[in-house]
Amino acid sequence: MSKLNTVSKVALTAALLLSATPALAQSPDFDEEIIITGARILDNDVDDAITGISVLEGERLEDRLASTIGETLKGEPGVSSTFFGAGASRPIIRGQGGDRVRVLTNGIGSIDASSASPDHAVAAEPAQAEKIEVLRGPAVLRFGSSGAGGVVNVIDGRIPTEVPDGTAVSVRFAAASVDTSAELAASVDQALGSKLVLHVDGTWREASDFRIPGFAESEIFMEAEEEEEHGHEDEDEDHDDEHEDEEEEEQFGRLDNSFVESSSITGGLAYVGERAFFGVAVHHFDSLYGVPGGHGHGHEDEHEDEDHEDEEEHEEEEEGEESISIDLKQTRFDLNASYDLDGFFEKVQWVGGYADYEHTELEGDEIGTVFANEGWETRLELIQAESNGWEAAYGVQIRNRDFSAIGAEAFVPPTTTQQFGFYTFQEYQLEDLHLEGAARIELTEQTNDTANISRDFELFSVSAGADYHISEAIRLGGTVFRTERAPTTEELFSNGPHLATEAFEVGNPNLDKETATGAEIAFRHRGKNSFLTTNLFYTDYSDYIFELANGEEEDELDVFEFVADDAEFYGFEVQGGYELGYVGKAFVSVDGLVEYVRAKTDTDHLPRIPPLSVLVGGDIELNNINLRGELEYVDAQDNISVNELPTEDYTLANAFLTWKFPGEQNVKFKLSALNIFDQEARQHASFLKDLVPLPGRNFRLSVSANF
Repeated sequence: MSKLNTVSKVALTAALLLSATPALAQSPDFDEEIIITGARILDNDVDDAITGISVLEGERLEDRLASTIGETLKGEPGVSSTFFGAGASRPIIRGQGGDRVRVLTNGIGSIDASSASPDHAVAAEPAQAEKIEVLRGPAVLRFGSSGAGGVVNVIDGRIPTEVPDGTAVSVRFAAASVDTSAELAASVDQALGSKLVLHVDGTWREASDFRIPGFAESEIFMEAEEEEEHGHEDEDEDHDDEHEDEEEEEQFGRLDNSFVESSSITGGLAYVGERAFFGVAVHHFDSLYGVPGGHGHGHEDEHEDEDHEDEEEHEEEEEGEESISIDLKQTRFDLNASYDLDGFFEKVQWVGGYADYEHTELEGDEIGTVFANEGWETRLELIQAESNGWEAAYGVQIRNRDFSAIGAEAFVPPTTTQQFGFYTFQEYQLEDLHLEGAARIELTEQTNDTANISRDFELFSVSAGADYHISEAIRLGGTVFRTERAPTTEELFSNGPHLATEAFEVGNPNLDKETATGAEIAFRHRGKNSFLTTNLFYTDYSDYIFELANGEEEDELDVFEFVADDAEFYGFEVQGGYELGYVGKAFVSVDGLVEYVRAKTDTDHLPRIPPLSVLVGGDIELNNINLRGELEYVDAQDNISVNELPTEDYTLANAFLTWKFPGEQNVKFKLSALNIFDQEARQHASFLKDLVPLPGRNFRLSVSANF
């Protein structure tokens, strides 16, 4: 593809998309009602939401299913991922990640260490998800200030909400070629009388190192390394060339240390009464995965020669670079209860979770660093009864986090986070005008337990939105917001080597709260056989917190300090779909998505911001067979920060074939072909983009049954 400037590419892709009347890749069935449980007071259709919200469920969830939440969601509007190999990947929403995006399980935080570093996995199992919601807008304030950039809510059935007629069983088996993987997931709901239901589920996954189209290192990275090597005149040129050849041989065609092994087991019990509901669940998650990219502490520091003149010593250093893997374990308890009231309030609901999380970073067979997080979170809400179009919710949320890291890579001291929040969410419907508003007061205390230093933050966030039905098919809406976020303990108190990001991280205990002011405009058209949605967004940050290289080195790593600077994020998502109707006996529909985000401070671009991307697809349904094809184009990214390399563009082709067993259609066979043309692809939002490409051509087979 010729090198056009960004504006031209945006205009071209938008024109192509609109000319084909493409659409949100939500579902070819435009009459299907999609319910959002995490974003609103009541269960409502996704079309009732004012701003961009997406729900991944059903066939599309099965097509996208991956071993991590980030990779499962990266095809959703405005979502990319931190891709740190097959074992760890966290979602990024409109360029925002880390603590600005909350990942929830059934409305309660994941209570892990995933926001502390991109090589830390989210302790959530996509294989058991019934649906995954990506939420934005006023209602996300109920989940805390750290969800100001967006909320991802993974909904599974660990606490059943309905009593089945006897026994309900779900089983799914999958296998893939790119990593010779196998996966099994099963769940059982058993009625114990008319109001009690028992739930049991389990998952197992095993995957080898995945295959890649070429070299692990990108061409841009290798060229940069060559330029750097030419600057070192003391290097032995012949030895370097030989060593480089050896490294390339090892990292061609298959990515070393990209394996994943995981399992989980869950038990839940629920009472489903006419007015009362109460449920509890216990869940254990276990994962062992490799961290690719050649990170390792090594054991060469004592013997290192500054001039690298001794070849034997150099070989000894290389042998010291042990492969890093992470052994993750979490045991979690969840509670969910509600009771229907009479009067001004129609319901009171209580949800809570406690988790004991620990992961051990292994350097070969030796224990490196142990990260632990013991935390709990609870939320109590009163739901106001509808009166003349007015509904409301009032809630209290409390969170506690006791975090520690012990070992060679303990870049964060033991810390404690305590958070108390009060929020309200209001809705008003006046004929064709729909209004929403939310406010949250939050008190956060961050404590460095080692130095006995505490920082207290008083936060206030507010958001408001409205949309108007111009006609039965057309709606225009928008939101404005001002949110405040306290700096995390990592941003305040870090002081040590972080090899996953190849940085010596230094926190700033004097950081102040971060303030975001922004707006979003949404246009929607939904006809009988088509829909089109456009979201435009802009956010202006005061004291935006991020890492910046200060030009110094510590422990042979570049020093990155957490600093605060003004920044702005802006962009758009255009989504749409069109049902072409029957062609012969086959029903045909097309859909598409264009998304773009730009982020910068007053002086520079922000790092790891996803580039422009375009996704177009089509579905053919014939009797019990569904065939879907997709093309995904991701533009090059050259709006880069210091110490960051550009990323080349790529195009991926995917196909999905689903066959439902005739009759009751509760048995499905699915064959997927991903990255059909075996293209090299690197996600710019990943810290490892220059060392870890996306997997190559992959054929995946799955069989599922529900009875």
